Amino acid sequence: MATTNKTNQTKTVEQLLNRQVANLNVLYVKIHNYHWYVKGPNFFTLHVKFEEFYNEVTVQMDEIAERILTLKGSPAATMKEYLELSSIQEAAGGEDAKQMVQNLIEDFATLSNEYQEGIEAADAAEDQPTSDMLTGFKADLEKHMWMLRSFLG
Repeated sequence: MATTNKTNQTKTVEQLLNRQVANLNVLYVKIHNYHWYVKGPNFFTLHVKFEEFYNEVTVQMDEIAERILTLKGSPAATMKEYLELSSIQEAAGGEDAKQMVQNLIEDFATLSNEYQEGIEAADAAEDQPTSDMLTGFKADLEKHMWMLRSFLG
């Protein structure tokens, strides 16, 4: 019985991680959209910051996908899967700089909350490496949210 429970917990961790692979891929495209289309007096600041964000998102996405593979799972790897699994929405297009920043705060909060769910599932499955990885990513997101909220005043 314990083996079945452990297998189910590992499967739950894999499912939660796969949602994050999808979220991060959708977010990567969204942040690129913002990077390319931001306008206004904060262009230079936000253009550079958005590039930093999409580079960081790439690292997180890759590390999570590789963790899924380490757990003998299969990470999502198509746009169709990403859009089906993601709880992050694509950019609508036409957002102004302030709305772009606000949307990223909300998206980072979604990721942070879902990372917490993953941390709890990993802890229940006694999967310390996954828990540690998500804890570090969550801390980074919390700092980004604070900075973006400060940017908006």
